[in-house]
Amino acid sequence: MKYNIKLVLCGLLFAGSISSCSNDDDAQAMMPEPMATCDDNIMNGDETGVDCGGSCAPCETMSMDPDFSGTFTQVDFMGRPGINTTLSFDMDGQPSVKDAHNVSVPSEMTSLFQVGFEARLEQYHDVYANKLGLDPADVNYEANILGLDATTLTTVLSADVLEVAPDLPTTYFDPGTDNDNDGRLLVPDGDEVALTGRKLTDDIIDVSLILFFGGAEGDRFSGQDLNMDGNADLPRLTSDGVGFTGEVLTTFPYIGNPE
Repeated sequence: MKYNIKLVLCGLLFAGSISSCSNDDDAQAMMPEPMATCDDNIMNGDETGVDCGGSCAPCETMSMDPDFSGTFTQVDFMGRPGINTTLSFDMDGQPSVKDAHNVSVPSEMTSLFQVGFEARLEQYHDVYANKLGLDPADVNYEANILGLDATTLTTVLSADVLEVAPDLPTTYFDPGTDNDNDGRLLVPDGDEVALTGRKLTDDIIDVSLILFFGGAEGDRFSGQDLNMDGNADLPRLTSDGVGFTGEVLTTFPYIGNPE
């Protein structure tokens, strides 16, 4: 009799445990899925991506095709920095020659800007003549260290495009190249390397000033003391006084932090 009672009690406990597990499973199955929240940076609910898909907005698909939509604006050529600022002039219909130059097609730059650039270059010499108490007619642009007269120089500079010579060193200006071994470095005999591109260490502003005001030897207006009284009698126009202080690296972006 006692044995039968034990069997009955064990059976009841076993049935109760099965019923309890079944009820727990049913309760979990009936719990609702977490709702999709489309702005919490979590993929939940019926989202198929983070905050997208399902009841949220569709997920964007990545495309390998370039996107040329929108409006693009040409800001600056910067082939030869400062040229269109230094030689800027009054141009009809343009509030800024610099801005007009920067958005021009290179093939049209010479026709649009060369005459104005040359006139401005000559005006600078007139201003310095007046400062020195000289007749402006006697102080004009002098063919520069490259042998370029005013028209040729401003023709080259008005088109802001760097031309690379594959058979010459890439540099903005190298006055120390004596290709014909005649011992002359600063005399324009055709062996100076110039305007064949740019190196990171090229002092482009100084080079431009030398081409503007340096004359045949590159030092025409360099703050000379002509009467040896300890004071400069000529303005220093061949340098801005700022040297290269950066670090050139061998990896991109190639220029280190300024010093």
